[in-house]
Amino acid sequence: MAQKRDYYEVLGVERGADEAALKSAFRKIALQHHPDRNPGNKEAEEIYKEASEAYTVLSDPDKRAKYDRFGHGPGFEGFGGAGFSGVNLNDIFGEIFGEFFGGRRGGGPQRGRGADLRYNLELKFEEAAFGSEVQVKLPRPKRCEPCDGTGSKSKQTRSCPTCGGAGEVRFTQGFFAVSRPCGQCGGSGHVVSDPCKECKGQGRVAGESTLTVKIPPGVDTGTRVRLAGEGEPGESGGPAGDLYVVVHVREHPIFVREEYEVLAEVPISFTQAALGAQIDVPTLDGKVKVKIPAGTQSGKVFRLKSKGIPHLHGSGRGDQHVRVLVETPTELSSAQRELLEKFAAACGEEVSPATRNFFQKVKELFG
Repeated sequence: MAQKRDYYEVLGVERGADEAALKSAFRKIALQHHPDRNPGNKEAEEIYKEASEAYTVLSDPDKRAKYDRFGHGPGFEGFGGAGFSGVNLNDIFGEIFGEFFGGRRGGGPQRGRGADLRYNLELKFEEAAFGSEVQVKLPRPKRCEPCDGTGSKSKQTRSCPTCGGAGEVRFTQGFFAVSRPCGQCGGSGHVVSDPCKECKGQGRVAGESTLTVKIPPGVDTGTRVRLAGEGEPGESGGPAGDLYVVVHVREHPIFVREEYEVLAEVPISFTQAALGAQIDVPTLDGKVKVKIPAGTQSGKVFRLKSKGIPHLHGSGRGDQHVRVLVETPTELSSAQRELLEKFAAACGEEVSPATRNFFQKVKELFG
C-alpha cells in the first residue's frame, strides 16, 4: 500500500493553521477537483478524496491532536476507524459547499431562490462622471397573485413522492454520500396537485417592470450596480434574485477617460503658441480660461486640478489634462507668406533652433 501523504501537505497549510485556513485550503481544492466538476477524471477524484480525508481529520480537534502526535503510524485510528464510511459531506462541509450542492446550508426542503438578472445600461460620458437617476424597463417574470406564487390553485401543496418532502436525494459516490436537490420538486420538498390556471403551476407569470436605478458618480464601463431582490421571483414562493445593472459609457467627442483622469486635446494657432494667449478650454464643468505661455510647443500638457472624474464611493476628483496641438497653416495668402518670409529672414536662419540642434546631434552621433 502506498504511504499516505502528510495531511498538512495535502491541504498546503502550515502545521499551526487555524480552522479558517484549513477551510479555505480545502474549499479551493474541492471546488477545483470535485467529481461533479470532473466527470470521469480519476485523478481529480483521488485528489478530492485525499483532501476530504485530510480536512475531516484536521478540522476535528481530537483527531487532529492524535494525528499531530502519532501521524499515520500506530496509535492513530485515522480516517476509517472514526466511522467515516457513509458520512454525508453536506453535513460536514455544508458551510463550505453551500453553493456547490445547490445553495444549502443544511438538510430539509428549501424554497427555490429566483435567478439573478442582468441589464445593460448605456450612459452618456457626463452621466457616468456625475451620476444619474434613470428609468429602465425590463421584461421579467413576476409572482402569480392568484396562487400567491405557490403554483397551486388552492395554495396547497403535497410532499414530493421522489424525495419524501426532504427536498434532496442522496446517493453514494465512492466512500462518501452526496446529496443533491430533488429533480422533481426542484428542492422545495413539495409538488402541486391542482396547478393554478393563471401560471400553469409555475408560480410566476410574464410581466414587465419599470425601475428607477440610481447610478453613483464615477462609474465606468463594466461597473455593476446591484439591486437586491429585483431579479426573477423565486419558485414556490421563494425569495427573488437580484438585478445587476452593467454600465456601458459612450465615447465622448472631446474627452478621453483614463481611470479618474480626463484628457482633452485643444488646437491653438501658431501665433498663440509663439506669442502666448489665454484660451477657453472645455471641461466637464464648462469652459475655463487657460493661460498659454509664449513659446509653447505642440504637445505641451497643462493640468487642471480636480476637473476630472469624481471618485467612485469616495471623495475628491481626478484632474483634467489639456494637451495643446499647434496647427500649421495649410493655405497662406500672398500677404501671409510675405510676412512669414520676413519673419524667417529676421531670425537670420532658415531652420528653427530645435531643428538645428537635432541635426547637430545626428552629425555628432554618426560623424
